[in-house]
Amino acid sequence: MHLTLHLTARCNLRCSYCYDSDHQGGNMSLDTVMSAMAMSQQSSPANGSIGIVFYGGEPLLRRELIAETVRLCRAIKARTGQQFHFKMTTNGILLDEVFLTHPDTGKVQIALSHDGVRDAHDAHRVDRAAQGTFDRLSPKVDLLLAHRPDSLAMAVVTPATVSYYAESVAYLFQRGFRYMHCSLDYGARWTQAHLAELRREYRKLARWYWQATTRQEQFYFSPLDTKIASHVNPGSCFAERCDLGRHQVSVAPNGRLYPCVQFVGDGTDDTYAIGDVATGIDPSPLERIANQASMEGESCADCAIRARCDHYCGCLNKQATGRVDQVSPVLCAHERIVLPIADRLAERLFRRSPAFVSKHYQDPRWGVHAR
Repeated sequence: MHLTLHLTARCNLRCSYCYDSDHQGGNMSLDTVMSAMAMSQQSSPANGSIGIVFYGGEPLLRRELIAETVRLCRAIKARTGQQFHFKMTTNGILLDEVFLTHPDTGKVQIALSHDGVRDAHDAHRVDRAAQGTFDRLSPKVDLLLAHRPDSLAMAVVTPATVSYYAESVAYLFQRGFRYMHCSLDYGARWTQAHLAELRREYRKLARWYWQATTRQEQFYFSPLDTKIASHVNPGSCFAERCDLGRHQVSVAPNGRLYPCVQFVGDGTDDTYAIGDVATGIDPSPLERIANQASMEGESCADCAIRARCDHYCGCLNKQATGRVDQVSPVLCAHERIVLPIADRLAERLFRRSPAFVSKHYQDPRWGVHAR
């Protein structure tokens, strides 16, 4: 079983779309980490690799605990042969060369939250004084990619920044990112005008994708690549979901267990808690939540694109509507916008680009499984 360790609820930023904007809930202890490791080992095959994701708040506020966790895993490996791999999601402001090169943290893969061009990034990703962080993050991007050229850029698109979407993706690519994950703020108020702008931006992004691919560039851009993969690998939208605590569990700072990062909060909400590190997962609430998330509304059950749609993700539903079984109308609109654009793009590239065929049919580094 893979673990997402919420090392702290504290954060040095105050991003306006953050789903944990209160940043209450304290810090995780090493004892909690050790208990989580023991729990994970009991439910993981000895010949597999346990994935550890360092999360927050801002995990770099607990960089020593990250190093202690890596050392703990190294000791477990020496004793049992158990393999581990490490990732971290960070806003990047506290990144430095020491963290990226130290023996205890130098192998941690990085997912950097970055919303693209200045106007898009500074619209929401601000510090406690409500000041934008684009300029402070810029040198960190150079440092990160110098040491981790395969790092993932994670961007959020909101109604206020949708007009910068294509420009922001091109900017992140120009900076050197080759893995880019972009998602909408589904909980925001999207009007029909915003959705029309979103369609125009995806058409621009399809042209950018075409040009980059025909130049033989190698990259992964989640909104288009996942939809293309849903044709190449039918059912991948369903298979690639987080599956609500069955394979990956979020551990709150206080040790309580939740089926996804969207549910953790300050670690005191019983609604979606599925146990704690001391006693392990309670199968009863896990089954209840999973069954609730698997229920489809009538509109989804009869939809022609249901097998290629992200409505399967209970975590995304929770973020957008507050319920794991209720799909956001904005998500529905997004899927109907992006899917035909992705299909037209893929049809053209399949006929004309060997690099595209290799990417989606032969090379796993760049397909939907890449991140």
